[in-house]
Amino acid sequence: MNIIRNDKSIKRNAMIGKITSIVSLAILAAGMYVTFKLPEKVSLSLSALLIGFVLSQMGIYYTNRWGRNPRPDEQIDAALKGFSKQYYLYHYTTAATHVLVGPAGVWTLLPKPQKGTIIYHKNRWKKRGGGVLGAYLSLFAQEGLGRPDIEIASEVDALKRALRKQLPDEQELPPIEAALVFTHPDVDIQTNDAPSPTLSAKKLKDFLRKSAKNKPLSAGEIEMIVGALGD
Repeated sequence: MNIIRNDKSIKRNAMIGKITSIVSLAILAAGMYVTFKLPEKVSLSLSALLIGFVLSQMGIYYTNRWGRNPRPDEQIDAALKGFSKQYYLYHYTTAATHVLVGPAGVWTLLPKPQKGTIIYHKNRWKKRGGGVLGAYLSLFAQEGLGRPDIEIASEVDALKRALRKQLPDEQELPPIEAALVFTHPDVDIQTNDAPSPTLSAKKLKDFLRKSAKNKPLSAGEIEMIVGALGD
């Protein structure tokens, strides 16, 4: 498998996450100090706590994507290890964050780190499990589940528009597929009616192999998409 990765962007964003996290802790500590030592400065302490919390969430966002080990891109690499040279895997180099091109088609992959039970029912996403510790981590150490369906739709649309700009108007664009991939080993997925395939990382390779058998992308189409995505 050919892996194309933007290492400069990863290094830069990991540093942003580290610096932002340190600064947020310092501001939160200052806010707590003012709260207990200068109780009359209520507005100052609240401002510090609010700014510190916002920066901490920003730090979590950057750290989860680019600063922790293994990173989401490395987890996808591991999940797809063994694919042939017919496959091209792009990380942080295209309009969508993670893109796979090969006989299985053109796929945008959206990794999520949450553990526990993931449920999609009646157009709503839910995460269950983790207890008090899970709730604490969701607030101060991990991102929330959010709306993966909206994120995926945005990624697919961005990739379509980018490819359309690079290809001749008369050139037909292959379908752009999308999958939501949960990378934590302790995840239970109950999303049969989700708008996009939703699965664990350990099931991703088999899922894509079945896709390659059912609706294979031709060598010419692969070459066309790879050429449009560039290096």
